[in-house]
Amino acid sequence: MTSATGLLADYRAGRLSPVAATRDALARIDELNGTLNGFCLVDADRALADAAESAERWRRGEPRGLLDGVPVSVKDLLLTRGWPTLRGSRTIDPGQRWDVDAPSVARLREHHAVIIGKTTTPELGWKGVTDNPLTGVTRNPWDPAMTSGGSSGGAAVAVAAGMGTISLGTDGGGSVRIPASFSGVFGIKPTYGLVPVFPASPFGTLSHVGPLTWTVADAALALDVLSGVDGRDWSAGPRPAESFAAAVAAPSVAGMRIAFSPTLGYVSVDPEVAASVASAVQTFAELGAVVSMADPGFANPVEAFHVLWFSGAAASTASLSEGQLAGLDPGLREVREQGARFSALDYLAATATRAAVGRTMGEFHERYDLLVTPTMPIPAFAAGVESPAGGRWTGWTPFTYPFNMTQQPAATLPCGFTSAGLPVGLQVVGPRHADARVLAACAAFEQARPWQATRPPVVTGVTSGSPTRGKLL
Repeated sequence: MTSATGLLADYRAGRLSPVAATRDALARIDELNGTLNGFCLVDADRALADAAESAERWRRGEPRGLLDGVPVSVKDLLLTRGWPTLRGSRTIDPGQRWDVDAPSVARLREHHAVIIGKTTTPELGWKGVTDNPLTGVTRNPWDPAMTSGGSSGGAAVAVAAGMGTISLGTDGGGSVRIPASFSGVFGIKPTYGLVPVFPASPFGTLSHVGPLTWTVADAALALDVLSGVDGRDWSAGPRPAESFAAAVAAPSVAGMRIAFSPTLGYVSVDPEVAASVASAVQTFAELGAVVSMADPGFANPVEAFHVLWFSGAAASTASLSEGQLAGLDPGLREVREQGARFSALDYLAATATRAAVGRTMGEFHERYDLLVTPTMPIPAFAAGVESPAGGRWTGWTPFTYPFNMTQQPAATLPCGFTSAGLPVGLQVVGPRHADARVLAACAAFEQARPWQATRPPVVTGVTSGSPTRGKLL
């Protein structure tokens, strides 16, 4: 599977058909999903029918939309018409009516992407790894004994393993960036409101929708599709005047003021991760950026984040019966019980901390165009556990959740490997509404240090199989 932009070029030149591309993605799912568990639902019949319609449009020279015929997938937290959205939970009735698309899914359809299926998530998207009581553990394509990260773990696996080109994820505390970093793909959490959301997340304005892709150009193309106003989301902003694809067409960081914060002033980082990130940052200097060592200047806001996040967990489970609550992921049950004990004053105090961090970052970006950090302080750890050393998932994600609190655009891109062959991610953070700047910097790095030639070992030797036919996996 090539990139989305590569597929579109092949379709345009008549070198490849959307049907062939879709069959290839389905074959990889059949071959690898039993090991990786990236998909919880695949509808091959519907995907192939949509691909055939796309092929006919391309044959006539009349493609419609920016993603016509491109195989994509959707995280199973986003409503998708005709398919259940079970969110990794036994508490949701799959037999109810499923006749609404989330705004991001509706935009994919409007641009005639071929939606293959839905990708795995932890129960209700509550943590930074991907396992749930309904579909089990999602594994890392670089080493299936390790976690893929989460909560968009299935989306990261889908892209890394070539099971499609673009996968939609959500990110409330790092849930696009964590699995993208652990799984060796590109992911971006855009400025809050750039991609509209419906229904509103129980985690409130912490949660963003963003793409995971194999290339920066694919993410830029996806954001051109996904951004813009939807009447169901009162907080969504307008589509930017310039396309994101144009912003990455001839990227440059020459003259940019880039701050490198290797620890944010308070994080302990694995030495191999630190070395890879430091090397990557040097690349920006070689490309003409003015790179300085600088911490943003805020203290770890984890306790305030816990109030906001655990309250959201309580809200997401408020309507469940005692029997349903007993069947939840035990960690989710613990945090929702803690969240239910917080008061309105606790929530307002956490919101004030959030505002203070946002103000600090706003002032920081008056001096620096971008901030770069490690995405994760550690490489991927054993699959099936919330944390490698006990405690909550927030204990090992200190670089990600602060920028959900501030609503800034933040991307992660592959920048190296540990001695065990596990990916390392570099995080690039920009001021609010500077998504094009973040993408351009990532694209410039990608050109200087391309990662696309290296695929996960589990992908090697994939053979064609019979497409999985419209079933829950």
